[in-house]
Parts: sequence; structure tokens; C-alpha cells
Amino acid sequence: MEHRYLGNSGLKISEIAYGNWLTHGSQVEEDAATACVRQALDEGITTFDTADVYANTKAESVLGRALAGQRRESLEILTKVYWTTGPGGPNDSGLSRKHIMESINGSLTRLQTDYVDLYQAHRYDIETPLEETMQAFADVVRAGKALYIGVSEWTADQIRDGQELAHQLGFSLISSQPQYSMLWRVIEDEVVPASEELGLSQIVWSPIAQGVLTGKYKPGQPVPEGSRATDDQGGAQNISRWMKDHVLEAVQRLQPIAHAADLTMAQLAVAWVLRRPNIAAAIIGASRPEQVTDNAKASGVVLGDDVMEAIDDALGDVVVRDASFTARQTPDTRPT
Repeated sequence: MEHRYLGNSGLKISEIAYGNWLTHGSQVEEDAATACVRQALDEGITTFDTADVYANTKAESVLGRALAGQRRESLEILTKVYWTTGPGGPNDSGLSRKHIMESINGSLTRLQTDYVDLYQAHRYDIETPLEETMQAFADVVRAGKALYIGVSEWTADQIRDGQELAHQLGFSLISSQPQYSMLWRVIEDEVVPASEELGLSQIVWSPIAQGVLTGKYKPGQPVPEGSRATDDQGGAQNISRWMKDHVLEAVQRLQPIAHAADLTMAQLAVAWVLRRPNIAAAIIGASRPEQVTDNAKASGVVLGDDVMEAIDDALGDVVVRDASFTARQTPDTRPT
């Protein structure tokens, strides 16, 4: 497993991170979740990403128990704050000082740790002054509860404004966590250039496009039983945009490219992400340990320019590149 620096910081993270968005605490039993975490550790993955909102705090608790007994200094534990936790009261969401301070304490308790390595703003909060949010993050860092601060699904302008305030307060934003894959490239024109300029790098989620890039979904055929596309609690809504025959046909054209590179389709997808500019890590999820092993083999794979060009030719116009999609990730109002 190879490691990369995160942004302009001295922190290194594994270039493949393990995330538990759709699995721990909801989609799979805890024994299976723990087995996946242990397999990730066996594969050399040291970076684990979660969020307080995943399974309404249960995912953090499962991850905390799964990592118990590991040498804390050998791990990078990442979590996030913004979305609603608890009963959904007026201050149970957003990036207010109140919610941030209460959320970091709750996350540390559930994760069974004194600090997280990276604390991330899960979305941009238009209802809270950015100055209040960044001051709260500065205080979390000074209290030693988080070592670094990052953001998730912020626009280039939001990142610029946040980094300016962070520097005034004596810290830096070092990471952005957007969705990114062969099929979803909306960060390339604005977020990536701004991040490169400002000293952030990307920790990307859904590098396999919710499983579509494994090639298991075939055009004109029913979706496999038990797959994510059939699970309303496990991401069926997120995957629906790709479940169109012309998209699935394009994905099938990747099969010979993967075969020629001696990679599985999933490994090709992860290796492609890691080949792109400004990427520090790709987050993988799993419901079975063997999925972790398969995806981890993408670490260190170097795809040639000819392979990258062949991928672009195979996917053609099914790739989504519109930079405005990032702005659409900012909620119009805080969730309740």
C-alpha cells in the first residue's frame, strides 16, 4: 500500500482509504463490517473515513469498535460534521459553533479516540456565517480534538473563502472530499485547479460509481439480486443515474481495457482515479473482505497514457463534466 501527502501538510494517508458510508451500522452486520476493517488493515490501509451522519452515528460506533486495540498513531481516522444527527432539533445540523462543538465530542466518544486526524465540513452551510464555522474549527484544532481540517463537496469559491479565513485564524484547509470517478468528473475544471493553488488535495468518494464500474450491471438485463441498485437503504437512489443502457454499454467497453492491463474492472476504476491530478486517496467501501483485497490491488498501479486515452474513448459522452453540479451539493437550507 502506497501513501501520499494530504494537501500541503506533512500528513500522509494511504492512497486507498476505507470508508463505511453505506455499510457499517445499516447494510451489513457488525461482524462482517469488522472483518472488512481487519482486511483493510491487513492490506496496509491506514486511513479510515466515516461521518457522524452515517447510519445516524452507528457507523462511527462500529468503526470505533473495529479499530479498538490498534496502535492509534499508525492510523488516520477521518470523520465529518454537517448533516442531522440525533432527533433533528433546530441545532442538530449545520456548521454552527454549537453543532460543531457537540458533534466533535460525540464523534470522539463513538470512535473511542482522543482526536481525529481530519475533521471535515460535510457540506457548506449557507445559514451560518463562514467566520463562525472557521473559528469553531480553529478552536477544535487548538483543543487537540482534530489535527487537520478539510471540506466535502465545497465549490472552488467556497474553498477560497474558507482557506482565506483559515489562514487568518492560524490553520489551513488541507483536503476536499468530492465524488469523482471515470463517469463523474465535475471537479476537474474548477475545484481541482483551486485546490492545487490553495494547498488542498482530493480524497474522493465513489471511485467505482457505486459499483457500476465493476461491470456487474449489464445493459438490457435485470440488476443482480442483492446488489446496491436494489437496496433503497443502501444507495439505490445514488446509483440510479447510471442505470441506463447507453451508460452501461459504455462501461462494458472498458472490459477489454481492464483485461489487457491484467486488472479487474474495479481495480481499473480505482487506478484511474489515482492517476489523475491532485488526488491523495480514493475511498473504497465493502460488504465482504474479498472486495477490500480486490480494490487494494489498485495501489501502485501505473496506467499508461494509452490506457487513459482508451478509457476516454470507450466512455465517450456518457461522462458528466458540468462543474455546476458541485454547487448543487450545497443545501438551500439546513436539514431538519
